[in-house]
Amino acid sequence: MTRLLYSLTLYLAVPVILLRLYLRGRKAPAYRQRIPERFGKYVPPANFNSLKQTLWIHAVSVGEASAAAPLVRELQIRYPDSQILVTTMTPTGSDNILGAFNDQVFHCYLPYDLPGAVDRFIHRFNPSLLILMETELWYNLIHSCVSQQVKLILANARLSENSAKGYRRFLGFTRGMLSRFDFIAAQAQADADRFVKLGADPKKIMVAGSLKFNVNLDIDKSKDDAVLLSIKESGRTVIIAASTREGEEQKVLRVFLKVLKEYPSVLLILVPRHPERFDSVAKLCEAQNLIVSRRSEKQAVDWSTQVYLGDTMGEMLSYYQISCIAFVGGTLVDTGCQNVLEPAALGLPVVVGPSQYNFATICAQLEAAGGLHTVANEAELTKYLTSLIRDPVRQRQIGTAARTLVDANKQALPTLLKIIADIGIRNT
Repeated sequence: MTRLLYSLTLYLAVPVILLRLYLRGRKAPAYRQRIPERFGKYVPPANFNSLKQTLWIHAVSVGEASAAAPLVRELQIRYPDSQILVTTMTPTGSDNILGAFNDQVFHCYLPYDLPGAVDRFIHRFNPSLLILMETELWYNLIHSCVSQQVKLILANARLSENSAKGYRRFLGFTRGMLSRFDFIAAQAQADADRFVKLGADPKKIMVAGSLKFNVNLDIDKSKDDAVLLSIKESGRTVIIAASTREGEEQKVLRVFLKVLKEYPSVLLILVPRHPERFDSVAKLCEAQNLIVSRRSEKQAVDWSTQVYLGDTMGEMLSYYQISCIAFVGGTLVDTGCQNVLEPAALGLPVVVGPSQYNFATICAQLEAAGGLHTVANEAELTKYLTSLIRDPVRQRQIGTAARTLVDANKQALPTLLKIIADIGIRNT
């Protein structure tokens, strides 16, 4: 009865879902594309072999897709005779997977959690395993996998206290989902404890750490790009404000203008989180009378340039490679922090605002290790940045502490690969 009511509610919500896709498509046209895929109407390419073992990974958006990338690469090595299917929910997540793997994996959107769509999708691909990244709990998806004998792993699993409270309101519903997983690999002990309290089998859960510590540092275009190389060789102090969210760029620019008064040669690399906002952020910079060069327009950067707008996708690591200090966005507005591990892995001192719930455990680990600093507001950010600019030795010390922590926490990937083998997924 519970599943029936849940499914009925979703079917009734379909018109609202379609309207939301249409409205989001006004800013990001990609949301209006490939809509049939979202209802399970996807025909695999001609080179898909239904007789081969298929390993399926679901990564909802960019963050999860980035975390899943090292896993995908290892699966390709360890299971060379298997096919890998990666699903996402957002266009940016899709772009991330296609950019990283092109035609080396099969990719499409995950269908909405409607019984017919999910059953049709799973029957078409006939996967042996589904790895859900982080906290993607979909009732019909899990039910269909169990019905069709698909092994289930919840990987990189995290669950904040606020999210746990929400799931506790529907405890029977939640317990029914969590009890069906073959294994849950939690990021931290607190996450594992919350999952167990919600109904996960304690014998099928362990703390494995975060896959996000396995950062692929090979994606670096700065060595072969004239503009990026000119920035790196200029000797300027470069501050990157990465993955900033709506309402946050204004705060960052106010801080930067104060920094410029004391250190006029500093360059800001500003990388908004969502591509549909690139133009509006460019106008925001120009409204502050800042001299802006745009990456998408291949504009040169000279000593008069004050802001380099990173209005492209898939180049964040290259931007970090040429930076000295990293402010990670989503933290001065209440959207919960973006990936702090990429700059940390590259040995950059990391600074964030107070909103960190997406990376709460990792931020706490980095801060305890001395590789990250939390500021409460714009005034504290201004003070901290200026203090680092005047002390390059301290910059290096903090960056080294950040990189050391990342290097010491790369056990999540080998642990997860062992779990996959232990639940019975064998190389064919």
